[in-house]
Amino acid sequence: MALEIGQAAPGFALKSEHGEMVELESFRGEQNVAVVFYPFAFSGICTGELCEIRDNLAAFDEGGVQVLAVSCDPMFALRNWAEAEKYPFPLLSDFWPHGEVARKYGVFNETTGSSVRGTFLIDRDGVLRWSIVNGMGEARSLAGYREAIAAL
Repeated sequence: MALEIGQAAPGFALKSEHGEMVELESFRGEQNVAVVFYPFAFSGICTGELCEIRDNLAAFDEGGVQVLAVSCDPMFALRNWAEAEKYPFPLLSDFWPHGEVARKYGVFNETTGSSVRGTFLIDRDGVLRWSIVNGMGEARSLAGYREAIAAL
């Protein structure tokens, strides 16, 4: 099920790498949100992508965008990865029910039991304004994020 630009983004509540519940709804009226699904913690392309976001977080901050990175990895693996890479944004665990949020966003891969690379830019009103979905081995471009944030 593909989401359409202009529709309300599916809500969710997931635990962060620290066990804190993070709800998409809590950002409504306050901040834009980039929900960044990635397949696996500690993998090469995923690490490269999230480190690029980390190193260019000012572009997100200037656009009033909170980054929420989501995978089907367990919370404790995400905590170790976040500490190792010093990610300053929440890593959310879609571990159980396994892939439930990824399914809502149409990016769950039943074969691998993980999400594919999907990014969804949601405005302060909870409306989907931009998305991109790439395959497992296709890294996303930071330039695409910058253009989408500028268009908000």
